[in-house]
Amino acid sequence: MSMKKWTDEELISTRENLETWEKRSNSSGGSKLWLLTALLGAFAISTGVAFIFLDGIDVMSVILIIMGTVTCFSWYRSDKQRKDNIAFLDEIRKEIKSRKLKDTTKSEDKGSEQVGEIKADNKKELSAAKTQAADKN
Repeated sequence: MSMKKWTDEELISTRENLETWEKRSNSSGGSKLWLLTALLGAFAISTGVAFIFLDGIDVMSVILIIMGTVTCFSWYRSDKQRKDNIAFLDEIRKEIKSRKLKDTTKSEDKGSEQVGEIKADNKKELSAAKTQAADKN
């Protein structure tokens, strides 16, 4: 995916979304819980295999192996997605740095809102002054 064709606003908003995701995932401690889940999945697989060697093929052993495999696979996919998101965030940061952009969109939005409010207030004052002048005449 080429970010060269993206607009500045798209780059900045995507970066902000990924940074909030990164902060949320780092603060929640979810990666440690996911690692524990992956270890439990691996333990389930090994337990199922050990039970097959000791007791023969049993439904419970097969279920343990299947559930452990699904758990490990889901951990692998989520960890891969997390790494891809972090790499993508780094690419976005490099692209923003190469374009020498700053977080001007936030300040521009706030500035344009303030200018709009000032203009609206001036129009109200002007119309109030006109009505007062008309009432005096």
